[in-house]
Amino acid sequence: MTAVPPPYTTRRAIEESDLAACFQVRKEVFVGEQNVPEEIEYDAYDPTAVHVLAVAADGSALGTGRLLHGADAAGKTGGDLTVGSLGRLAVTRQARGLGVGAALVRAIEDEAVLLGLAAVDLHAQTHALGFYERLGYVVYGPEFPDAGIPHRAMRRTIKPV
Repeated sequence: MTAVPPPYTTRRAIEESDLAACFQVRKEVFVGEQNVPEEIEYDAYDPTAVHVLAVAADGSALGTGRLLHGADAAGKTGGDLTVGSLGRLAVTRQARGLGVGAALVRAIEDEAVLLGLAAVDLHAQTHALGFYERLGYVVYGPEFPDAGIPHRAMRRTIKPV
């Protein structure tokens, strides 16, 4: 019996073409679908973040996410430099329901481990809390707006300190 290849793979986005694909997915999902102003979707953290990309067998981009670390993440993690900040997780409409989002979260966590981080924080849109809870994230703190959308902070320990 031969193994069936997955309908997509995830990888760290390093090439310019991969980064362009990440930004295109974000534009489609956040700017196009959720009406986030384009001028706040892309920020000063993009150049130093670790970006991950999910691609279909034909090479088309299905989803993306990024990991902030070090000083870039400190403002989102309470100043703890052992915690990374997962953000900008987006899956194209046609790829939803295929497990792409969960695969991207795990790929970001793998990158966090490689960086020596102990935990990953994120700011989840409230409608997505259940998704992240199923992946082991725990809510903390009050609800807050980000780009006019309600969010909650969440954290998952990925490596014992």
